[in-house]
Amino acid sequence: MRERLSNRRISTNFDFELCGLRYTCSYSRFPDGRPAEIFLQNHKPGSQSDANARESAIAASLALQYGTPLEVLRKAILRNADDSASTPLGKALDIIGGDDEL
Repeated sequence: MRERLSNRRISTNFDFELCGLRYTCSYSRFPDGRPAEIFLQNHKPGSQSDANARESAIAASLALQYGTPLEVLRKAILRNADDSASTPLGKALDIIGGDDEL
């Protein structure tokens, strides 16, 4: 079952860059501290990279709300040869998980 979020919740925001593109991430947590939702946007509203980032964050949010642990999502994302995230969602999840710096 989907775990619902409270109507009023604290969110954390941060900016990062990946492959020369800038992104903004906003995320919220469940009361027990687990990540519950994530929003991503690109600095070029209306672009394909913005749409891809937004859509991936929606899918990740649904997975989190249906009980998928953050670590499972992080292991499922695309990675470069050096084990760094190759997608905006992956970079954001690594930052949220504490394994990447801004």
